[in-house]
Amino acid sequence: MKVNIVTLGCSKNVVDSENVAGHLSRNGIEVRFDSNRTDWDICIVNTCGFIGDAKIESINTLLELVQVKQRGRKPRKIIAVGCLIERYKKELKAEIPEIDAFYGVHEWKQLIQSVVDSQWQSLASERLQSTPRHYAYLKISEGCNRSCSYCAIPLIRGKHVSRPIDDLVAEAKDMVVQGVQEIIVIAQDTTYYGMDLYGRRCLGELLERLATETRAPWIRLHYTYPTSFPTDAIEVMQRHPNICNYIDIPLQHINSNILKSMQRGIDREGTLALLQQFRQLMPDVAIRTTLIVGYPGEGEDEYQELKQFVAEAQFDRMGVFAYSPEEGTPSYHLGDPIDEEIKQQRIDELMAIQEKISLAKNEAKIGRTFKTLIDRREGEFYIGRTEYDSPEVDDEVVVSSDKPLHVGRFYNVTITDAMENDLMGCVEES
Repeated sequence: MKVNIVTLGCSKNVVDSENVAGHLSRNGIEVRFDSNRTDWDICIVNTCGFIGDAKIESINTLLELVQVKQRGRKPRKIIAVGCLIERYKKELKAEIPEIDAFYGVHEWKQLIQSVVDSQWQSLASERLQSTPRHYAYLKISEGCNRSCSYCAIPLIRGKHVSRPIDDLVAEAKDMVVQGVQEIIVIAQDTTYYGMDLYGRRCLGELLERLATETRAPWIRLHYTYPTSFPTDAIEVMQRHPNICNYIDIPLQHINSNILKSMQRGIDREGTLALLQQFRQLMPDVAIRTTLIVGYPGEGEDEYQELKQFVAEAQFDRMGVFAYSPEEGTPSYHLGDPIDEEIKQQRIDELMAIQEKISLAKNEAKIGRTFKTLIDRREGEFYIGRTEYDSPEVDDEVVVSSDKPLHVGRFYNVTITDAMENDLMGCVEES
């Protein structure tokens, strides 16, 4: 039997797909990820249901597979799983009856049993890695206890459930043994880690043990939350050179009234103080954030405040999303009063500001040498990243070298040129 697993959405979904693949592979099934081949017996689509665009992508992917199946070609069986199914299983069963089975985010056992006669063991039991061999995601918890007004994640994934530190360290050690050079720590909210299991925030303790016990060359922190950010985690990051000088922290907005309506638990002053703390304790830190425009109540004044904030905050990396009302969330009753064209205009303006910031920051790197992890080769060049960039979402370094380089290894690269979203460099002669 051959199974193709298509993963949509975030890196947390990637880990779920890898866990499923590990179980199937252990039972003698050939598994591939996002394959374009057409000889698969079963295609499992791990869907995303976070925002409107993600829902549309998931539905379109399922419909395209149905069309292929109806033309008498493989896959002979289509299984839809994940976040979108958790929210809309009943509706999707009625609308796309050609799908053979539907499973939500808490039905991995049933999914496995529908393919092979095997029991779902645990979150991290013999994962089959879908990312390049040299980096992997470490999911430290499931679910979320936050009550952000616009977010459906708690409705989909449930309450925050931390994994034991010992289990995470053991998994990370195994990753390094298998050749992983970069461990990316993820969760719905990494800064809440440990509260349910240990009665306190333990992100700093986890990072300490990962840094000292795994010997991973790079450890990267994603999906932090600004409210009650654990200061000890910053201190741990500062002490250990194998923890990347990088923080991913979605701030969403800066206007205090908007933040209050979003139920973020922090206001403008608290946000600015946190950013100042980051930069005082870690002067070389790269900060990545995401923002939401078009939230109900974001008038011209609130938007101009956000625009000024972007110009002054000087983020290293930034993404902007249009507000999408989600059924069942606290803000859904507020409607969607801001026109989509206005939302897009605001996105474009903010990203134009950020591009100028990114270009200036990148140009300041010209002539400097950075430790660079090579991700792949493209034609004559190698594509890599510095510690200030996460895979898939951030800048890359286009590297030239007279000698062959090895994917998954580190090299000292001197930056020779810069663009808004990329750097050019050459390998430093040893």
